[in-house]
Amino acid sequence: MSSSTVELLKGAAELFPDEVVTQAHVRHLDLPGGAGRFALITLDNGFDHTKPTTFGPQSLAHLDAALDQVEQEAAAGEIAGVGVTGKPFIFAVGADLKGVELLKARDEALAIGRGGHEVFKRLSGLAVPTFAYYNGAAMGGGVEIGLHCTYRTVSRAVPAFSLPEVFLGLVPGWGGCTLLPNLIGADRAVTVVIENSLNQNRQLKGKQVHDLGIADAIFEGADFLEQSLGWTAAVLKGELEVVRPDIDRSEAWDAAIERGRAVADDKVHGAAPAAYRALDIMAAAKNGDLRQGFAAEDEALADLIMGGELRAGIYAFDLVQRRAKRPAGAPDKSLARPVTKVGVVGAGLMASQLALLFARRLEVPVVLTDIDQERIDKGVAWVHEQIDMLLLKGRLHQDAANRLKALVTGSLDKAAAFADADFVIEAVFEELSLKQRIFAELEEVVPAEAILATNTSSLSVTEMAAGLTHPERVVGFHFFNPVAVLPLLEIVRAERTDDASLATAFAVAKKLKKSAVLVKDAPAFVVNRILTRFMGEVLGAVDEGTPVEVADRALAPLGLPMSPIVLLDLVGPAVAHHVAGTLAAAFPDRFTPSANLGRVVEAGKRTLYVHDSGKPELDPEVAALFEVGDTVLTEEQVRDRALDAIAQEIRLMLDEGVVAEAQDVDLCLITGAGWPFHLGGITPYLDRAGVSERVTGRRFLQPGVASVPAP
Repeated sequence: MSSSTVELLKGAAELFPDEVVTQAHVRHLDLPGGAGRFALITLDNGFDHTKPTTFGPQSLAHLDAALDQVEQEAAAGEIAGVGVTGKPFIFAVGADLKGVELLKARDEALAIGRGGHEVFKRLSGLAVPTFAYYNGAAMGGGVEIGLHCTYRTVSRAVPAFSLPEVFLGLVPGWGGCTLLPNLIGADRAVTVVIENSLNQNRQLKGKQVHDLGIADAIFEGADFLEQSLGWTAAVLKGELEVVRPDIDRSEAWDAAIERGRAVADDKVHGAAPAAYRALDIMAAAKNGDLRQGFAAEDEALADLIMGGELRAGIYAFDLVQRRAKRPAGAPDKSLARPVTKVGVVGAGLMASQLALLFARRLEVPVVLTDIDQERIDKGVAWVHEQIDMLLLKGRLHQDAANRLKALVTGSLDKAAAFADADFVIEAVFEELSLKQRIFAELEEVVPAEAILATNTSSLSVTEMAAGLTHPERVVGFHFFNPVAVLPLLEIVRAERTDDASLATAFAVAKKLKKSAVLVKDAPAFVVNRILTRFMGEVLGAVDEGTPVEVADRALAPLGLPMSPIVLLDLVGPAVAHHVAGTLAAAFPDRFTPSANLGRVVEAGKRTLYVHDSGKPELDPEVAALFEVGDTVLTEEQVRDRALDAIAQEIRLMLDEGVVAEAQDVDLCLITGAGWPFHLGGITPYLDRAGVSERVTGRRFLQPGVASVPAP
């Protein structure tokens, strides 16, 4: 490493004194079959797998020192090869983002990029072949250190392998953008770097890593290292030749980059620069000039580290990785009661989704009920069909599929079905009197300590429980559709819900692998209240005379996953109008249901858009129903109006104590409404844009949180 980069890394290390340092331990062994002496570097931060191995400035320095040693041994002919592997379950998961967030000047950020390159590329410059043994989770820099090696093996048991940088607002800047397309081709590289990353950081499994050509060989997890060393010996002795396909550098490379741009446009709509910077570097990598590619990666890292997108991405990542696992306000988990059987009232699509989720995650009997046997049979059949689909996709073995099917049954007799149920959730039509009647019936048949949960999206859980003998065991358990995809679960504490019931609800949520947020029993809770206020402003502008297409484009600069009217179509006009009515009854000064949406619902229209031309266009039959005024707003005016309304509503929600802190609002929107990671959550976005202070007189978060560092 150059002396200037060493000095810059030392400066970066001083900024990050609390770095959990990854050691690079060198040990020597004799390869089987007389293949020679071998140096194996193990990356280990001294913790178990609960604290993954990362690379900060000091960690890079330790790896550099280990490479000094093996470089001398290789030059002296003392070793035949060098391998890199990780501690049990973890190979390495990349740069230490807590350290990156602390960098204040561009030259410090540039040093991190150059430092990683200077250290990693030494692996490709040794006098002997180098091998990466991906034994466990590998992400970011953990993947990239292996790309600098001559050969790679992967364990079939690897659960997570990715280049997630674009997801967070960076580029794979330690070789990923340059080396990966030159190893597996541009199209496959675009899938890993852009498509997987922008699809909620989709992970690869060990087999996929091998199938893509990233790894040259794959072995079972039980004796992975032993098998990898045997394979290494065969390669070094010339008994095994590693053949890789030629890389297509024709127009196919350019087409792959354009596909990546289309994916980025679809996901972030030009609002986040990281994906486009990565694609620019990958496009230039077509010429195979690694030096030029690494320099471009350094510059991109420096720019993006000092930009707001990364800070926002890290903030969002911290929410879903840390705060979601320690829900604010949740009672002591020791109070939770066991759940050995679940009841689901209703057998429609939402209820059936819930039944499947409970059966898969809790692995306990689940019984559906409804008003007639035909509905019950249809619901159970749907669950069984979904299990069969999982079996066909290879996500379940036959024995597991058989067990799951046996767990999900249906019954018309609530008394018999729920007599031994510990947790019963209703998922019927949003009508308060109906839900009250159901809970009254359930109270007569379920055990004394059974939890009664409601999947209501907007109604008062307190009112639902008001007539019960034991209202303390009623909780809100609001899932988001589709249940299997969206991780958020709003857990609602009614006025008389006790700690034991609430603790049980949180324990169940954890087993369901949901991100649970405790919310107060307030109209529409968090996500639906914010989205309804936001949607109300957009629809209000349309009612007043703004063309639908103008209002629908207004939020495009934010890079949201879908436009307001497309979101409305996804939710369904009837559901959206119902929630708007609920909120209008509670807050008539701020919520006014759209008269035009009411006409659409009354006419029985299920969507506003048609897609006959391949893109969404207002249905002529819907347009004929609209009655509008003559006030026409610009896209910017609609956007300002919507953002102002959101800022006001969030401040009111925080003042009312609907959630503990602004971070919980952000977590809800990220995990329940697909709010983009690159924006870092709604409240820091409103802070950065100046909307918070303009509307409410103050910021939601402390200065510097998820924002651009001060100059």
